[in-house]
Amino acid sequence: MENEATLRLSVFLGLFTLFGILEFLFPRRARVQSQTKRWTTHWILLVIYSFLIRGMGLLTPVIVATGAALHAAGNGWGLFNMVGLPVWLEITLAIIILDWAIWFQHLITHKIPILWRFHRVHHSDRDLDVSSAIRFHPVEIALSMLYKVALVYLLGAPLIAVIIFEVILNGAAMFNHANINLPKSLDRIIRTVIVTPDMHRIHHSDIRAEHDSNYGFSVSIWDHLFRTFTAEPKGGHEGMTVGLRWQDDETEKLVWILKLPADKL
Repeated sequence: MENEATLRLSVFLGLFTLFGILEFLFPRRARVQSQTKRWTTHWILLVIYSFLIRGMGLLTPVIVATGAALHAAGNGWGLFNMVGLPVWLEITLAIIILDWAIWFQHLITHKIPILWRFHRVHHSDRDLDVSSAIRFHPVEIALSMLYKVALVYLLGAPLIAVIIFEVILNGAAMFNHANINLPKSLDRIIRTVIVTPDMHRIHHSDIRAEHDSNYGFSVSIWDHLFRTFTAEPKGGHEGMTVGLRWQDDETEKLVWILKLPADKL
């Protein structure tokens, strides 16, 4: 698909700006750290792992999800390339399966110690806002890409489905991390289908039982279906502590973040 990278970047920047403005106008919680320092660090992280993924793609295009989709289609590999379903059904099923797979991936990053070491970079953010959606350790991003590539090959997912899924996933992640004060009545309606900021904030609680729930990024159905849903935090959204119990102000520093997986905390 021509201009795919430009399209994805435009949607990303547009949504990041939109949610950033909404946070400024309708904040849900007061900040505990400097927004400027956090956002600077998070954007540097994004640049680092974007170059990492770009480098992986230059090394061999099939190591990124879109390249894998093209390669699988060209060789007739994967489930959908073998069964010959209608295109609309292949796209729909691929998006649903990929979304569940990312939910499952998120679950296992909390259950497998070595994966948790990298994923806790995301959870160590003491504030939660739209920039938290890009706060990941580069190693976790690389592993996530390899996981998605394997899924795309197994499914034979159409290229358009992979692109749509990536756009939805990134947009949903920015929305549900955003520090936006949605009316409770509206939140109740939206969360029946889509993960809302209040729902996902519980996942960033410093209470283990709460951050081991609400794993969904896009739709809320998987947490209801697999009984990992938590409706409200014990301390309420204003009183809950976001992050991890042992952290301090170092969490906004890039070197601290990059070194965190090696620390035995």
